[in-house]
Parts: sequence; C-alpha cells; structure tokens
Amino acid sequence: MLLEPSERRTAQELVRDTLRRGILTGEISGGTRLVQAELAQQMQVSTTPVREALRSLSAEGLVRLDAHRGAVVRRLNQEELQDIYELRCILEPEALRRALPRITAQQLDEAAVIETRMQEERDPARWSDLNRQFHRVFIDAAGSARLTQMLEILQDSFAGYIVASIVQDDHRRDRANDQHQTLLQAMRDGDGERAAEIMLEHMRVTMAHIAKLEA
Repeated sequence: MLLEPSERRTAQELVRDTLRRGILTGEISGGTRLVQAELAQQMQVSTTPVREALRSLSAEGLVRLDAHRGAVVRRLNQEELQDIYELRCILEPEALRRALPRITAQQLDEAAVIETRMQEERDPARWSDLNRQFHRVFIDAAGSARLTQMLEILQDSFAGYIVASIVQDDHRRDRANDQHQTLLQAMRDGDGERAAEIMLEHMRVTMAHIAKLEA
C-alpha cells in the first residue's frame, strides 16, 4: 500500500486518505487489525503520522482504537446497520427534495457522466467510489452543510458492505445502475416525490443484500 505523492498534503493526511479509501472501497475489510509499525513500513513514513491518521479515522468512526489490539477496522453489527439504514431512509429522500429546486443543469450532467462510468465499471472498489460520487452530486445540491455531513458519515459506514455485496452478487451492481438511471431521469423531470420513492427502493434493495451477506 503506497502513498500517492502530493505537495499539498502532510504525511498524516496522506496516510489517513490512503487508509480511508482502502476501508471505504472494501480493500481493507472490517475486523482488520492495523499495526502502526507495519503501516509505517509499507507506506515509508514514520509511526507518528500513522498514529495521528488512525486517531483521525477513529474520530470518523471507521476504526476502533483498542488498548490491547491497537487499531481495528470497525465492523458494524446488525442493529447498527439497521439504524444507519433507517436514518438514511429519512435523510436521503429529504436531500433529494431539497436538491430539486436548486440543482443545476451542470450538476445533472455531472451525475449523468458518473452514471455512465458506473455502467462500464466492473471493478467493485472503483464502482463503489463512483457510487459515492453519484449520490454526492444530489446531496451537495441540497445546499445544507449539516445534512451533507450527516449523510457522509452514514454512507461511509455502509461503503465496505456495499462492495462486499457486489462481490458476492454481480447482478446487484446492474440493478443499482438501473435505479441510478431512473433516479437521474426523475430529477431531470422535476419529480421530487418520484425520485424519493426510487431512492427508498434503492436503499431497501441495498440493505436486503447486505443483510443476506451478513447472514
């Protein structure tokens, strides 16, 4: 796991972003133990930026700091998954309703470009990253920094499970792509309630696959 060179990010930020991407794309699975010395060697940095990066990821809820085991990638239990799902069912349709009168033609075109790339992408991790970008277009258009922050935390908690469900069932990705396409069309048509219904069905199917995976 090598860091991408950057003149604008500190070593701590580079380590944090590299680990964060690995967790969100499922490359680093839940329950994985993150050893500071090993990570420092792999990323060719000292242990200090690794330690600070792990603290930052802990604050985000992506890793759990254990006095005996060090840092462990957090794995949600069924109750937590259900809670996140229910909160998203409330907040994401609301974000779409707020976005509808605000969203620009440029933002809709951006979502369309991402959706096309998702149709062509076969790598689960890269597809998951595009999935986050697609949803983020509508969340940003809602114009609420607080709502954006809340939904980002909820989506981050789900990300690794989405990748795992796609790996298990490739048809899951195809159905999600179809739902994204339908959602985008509803937003182009100015039908906020239809878009909200599609989003709820999209999340219901996603949760069903994750529950099946956990079982």
